[in-house]
Amino acid sequence: MKPRKIAETFKSVPTIEGAGVHLKRGFGYHQVPLFDPFLMLDDFHTSRPDEYLAGFPWHPHRGIETITYIIEGIVEHGDSMGNKGVIGAGDVQWMTAGSGIIHQEMPKTSPTGTMWGFQLWANLPASQKMMAPRYRDVPAATIPQVTLASGTTVRLVSGRLEGVEGPVKDIVIEPELMDVSVPAGVVFEHIIKDGHTVVLYLLSGSAAFDGGSEDFIPETVILFERTGDLVRVNAGKSGVRFLLFSGRPLGEPVAWQGPIVMNSKEELRVAFEEYNNGTFIK
Repeated sequence: MKPRKIAETFKSVPTIEGAGVHLKRGFGYHQVPLFDPFLMLDDFHTSRPDEYLAGFPWHPHRGIETITYIIEGIVEHGDSMGNKGVIGAGDVQWMTAGSGIIHQEMPKTSPTGTMWGFQLWANLPASQKMMAPRYRDVPAATIPQVTLASGTTVRLVSGRLEGVEGPVKDIVIEPELMDVSVPAGVVFEHIIKDGHTVVLYLLSGSAAFDGGSEDFIPETVILFERTGDLVRVNAGKSGVRFLLFSGRPLGEPVAWQGPIVMNSKEELRVAFEEYNNGTFIK
């Protein structure tokens, strides 16, 4: 089988979002459509409460799915459908905004002193941008951990590995999302569906790819070419941990303004007009 080659790499960039949350953006608006069907990856990782407690007060979304994964810390959330709750270490929130949702995500003081989590945005196709919103809490206890013969461990949120299936299913872009830890010197290989976009985000340690000599370090985004059968990761001398996500590209026009992603400027105009006149929620 043919390993995929690296198409491009990106270093995450510090930025401030919400009401003053300090985070690092792995990729976003300026990289569209390289990552299709994915739109944005944010990494919020800090031990300073003043850099995360302001949170993300009430704001709208339409036309996308937001996937939040917490490694350390606590985030309270609520939305216009009446959902509310708390996600903590190891939990995932998979929210399909569809036709429109208004929500808030408010971090609380972390029990460990550190807040570390990620938010990934995935696009919806034109045919489903106005679908009814839906919301999935995925508690850590429901996310299977697969241990391979090599000692590699994989937390499987979505997708299939070694006959095990992640709890998030029936998503239009056929996504995979996994948190992978590979021991020092071990090679990890994972078969990718033909034509799907696949991305790695390095969390700790270092790794080379497809036998290459360059060691990539944390906060690096690896975007692979869309040809090839598998991804091959060569863990460095201290091992490596990374997020791996993949999905089926949509190949559609992207019109993006703030928290709303549609297919045309006219659809954006309508969305913001509805938000301003109170008819946004369907």
